[in-house]
Amino acid sequence: MISPVENPAARRQMAGSEASAAPASRPAHWPSTLLGKLTTADLRPWAMAAETFLLPLIAIALGYLWNPTDPLWSQGAFPWSWLAPVILALRYGPLAGLGGAGVLLLSWLGFNVGHYDDFPQIYFLGGLILVMLVGEFSSLWQARTRRAETLQLYLDQRLEHLVRQYYLLRLSHDRLEQELIGRPMSMRDALSTLQEVGSTTQGPEALLRLLAQYCQLETAGLYAAVDDRVHLTPLASLGAVQPALQSDPLVQQAIESRRLCHISQALATQQQSRYLVAAPLLDLGGELYGLLLIEEMPFFSLQAENLQTINLLLGYYTDGLSMQALAQPVLQALPDCSAPFAFEAQRLSHIRSTTGVPSIIVALEFLPRAIARGLPQQLQRLKRELDEYWLIATPQRQILAMLMPLGNAATAEGYIQRLEAWSQQNGAQPLAAAGVFAHVMPLNADSPLALLQRIHDLAHG
Repeated sequence: MISPVENPAARRQMAGSEASAAPASRPAHWPSTLLGKLTTADLRPWAMAAETFLLPLIAIALGYLWNPTDPLWSQGAFPWSWLAPVILALRYGPLAGLGGAGVLLLSWLGFNVGHYDDFPQIYFLGGLILVMLVGEFSSLWQARTRRAETLQLYLDQRLEHLVRQYYLLRLSHDRLEQELIGRPMSMRDALSTLQEVGSTTQGPEALLRLLAQYCQLETAGLYAAVDDRVHLTPLASLGAVQPALQSDPLVQQAIESRRLCHISQALATQQQSRYLVAAPLLDLGGELYGLLLIEEMPFFSLQAENLQTINLLLGYYTDGLSMQALAQPVLQALPDCSAPFAFEAQRLSHIRSTTGVPSIIVALEFLPRAIARGLPQQLQRLKRELDEYWLIATPQRQILAMLMPLGNAATAEGYIQRLEAWSQQNGAQPLAAAGVFAHVMPLNADSPLALLQRIHDLAHG
């Protein structure tokens, strides 16, 4: 058996019955709709003036029909005609009520020509007092209503702004969550890992695994190069890689330009390439160590930030292979400089020139009162994982230079604020009062030797 709901004909019949019953139920809503319209004031001036003139005339006309001898009910038990000015005062305020009262006054004068001695003073005085009281009450609540509406409008705008901000925050959170899933480690973790694998025989395999994990590579090979000739067999591979194709246009472009090249550059010259990315591994003199050839990687990973990360990791790795040669110029000019500090400064300066990623040095100057409290050694233990330090001790002062890889002015500011908080907690005074002064020095891309010489002169000045 088919129920009426499942039967299409029954559904059409029920819909028709509901449609035919709808008009019968509409009149029940008319009084509330009309009452709502009557209680809503019209802000147009001409409409307000028309109501002020017509509503008392309607009251007088009704009074004339019911009581022709006294249309204004001035002699009656209740002054019904004054309801019109009262309604006007409630809707628009005391001025509209006084206008309606003026219409009643003119009507009385018109009905009683030649009998002005019988003017009902108490009748009009009481009516005017009632209209003024009602008008003042209406004005007060209209002002409160406007303030409430203005406040509600402001709160609605604030709520809309907060909803938009919350939506953008959710989008940003989802974006960060997706990037965290794709990149399970931070850049500092990656560089710390490269510091450990740079000097081992398993360096190429570890480097390629790190690139695959951080940059989402799928098929890639790390090939050695001698005299700009790429070996066919990879030193380390990821996925099913093929022997290196020396004649590939992307490979040739990377070797000639000594820069990372990607597939869009090959397509711009209308040349076909097997590889998506070709990135050279260069030493300090620009000689080619090897070549990273990427055959497959996710489409959304082939973007400028990811390519810059690949370039950064390759440069950090190849600079680590020549640590002594990299630090030798600085150590010759500044023998008291720490070898890891000099090496890291040279390497980060090279990275700044090749990839544009900045680094910064915070030089903490300690006066004798701070040295007496042992603050240089205490702040030295607050360094971060990748930071390198250089402590310069002189009889007058000590300088603790803290090198912060991949940092900028904001990084230095955050580090100084952390030291300020530490000083407040331990000594109940700011760094300046404790005899510690911070100097922020960006690491330029030309040569860090001049910057390190400035730090050395600051200690001996």
